Amino acid sequence: MLLSNREPLAFPLSAVIVSFNEEKKISDCLKSVQFADEVLVVDSFSTDKTEEICHSFGTRFLNKKWLGYVQQKNFAANQSTHEWVLSIDSDERCSPSLKKEIQNILRNPETAEAGFSIPRKVFYINRWIRNGGWYPARKVRLFQKKLARWEGEDPHDRVEVDGKCGKLTGEIYHFSFDNISSHFQTINNFTTVAAKEKIAKGRRTNIIGILLRPYSMFFKMFLLKTGFFDGMPGFIIAVLSWFHVFSKYVKIWELQKTRSQV
Repeated sequence: MLLSNREPLAFPLSAVIVSFNEEKKISDCLKSVQFADEVLVVDSFSTDKTEEICHSFGTRFLNKKWLGYVQQKNFAANQSTHEWVLSIDSDERCSPSLKKEIQNILRNPETAEAGFSIPRKVFYINRWIRNGGWYPARKVRLFQKKLARWEGEDPHDRVEVDGKCGKLTGEIYHFSFDNISSHFQTINNFTTVAAKEKIAKGRRTNIIGILLRPYSMFFKMFLLKTGFFDGMPGFIIAVLSWFHVFSKYVKIWELQKTRSQV
């Protein structure tokens, strides 16, 4: 399936996607960005049908050994043909309203912004989550690559722009977890990466941090950020956020003890 029905823009757009073994979700992601002048997927040598599916869409496809979240996304953005980049993950979708908004911006030859933040809405346990800090959870995803770069600590990457940053109202739809089991798997993977990153940067923790930080997260998400308005899914998110923070800090503690014994 080749890209078609694209409207001419003053600034052509590259949609850039980083992937690995995403055969179940990549098709819907690619369908949502077919308005872009280029769709580029940077994969990490998937062993499923991800590459085959991408080629069926006429997508430009590259393989790159995984460098970490920040470095991989910087590499991917730098491989894009066009200056304006829309960065979207394999488990995300560009909403119709966001598509129209981006097209309107890039039709204007006087666009002055270096980038734009976009609200992201998560679908979790059969409903859209609107509270608990999960929404709007704005992310800079549309940017000029010469004026922007991915930064942060893996796995929590973010885009920093040199210049004015605007705000869009159209949403990115995020289908991050298929079920609660996949949420647990993500927590395990992300906290392992985060703990190693913090230890590498000299961070440490103690029993007070392990005890207090998880409860602080639950209180913030469920009460201060009104996660209770999302019902049982909101409660589950707050509890698993408690577990996420707990897991990260006990893994940091474990790495501390392991290194001190070497």
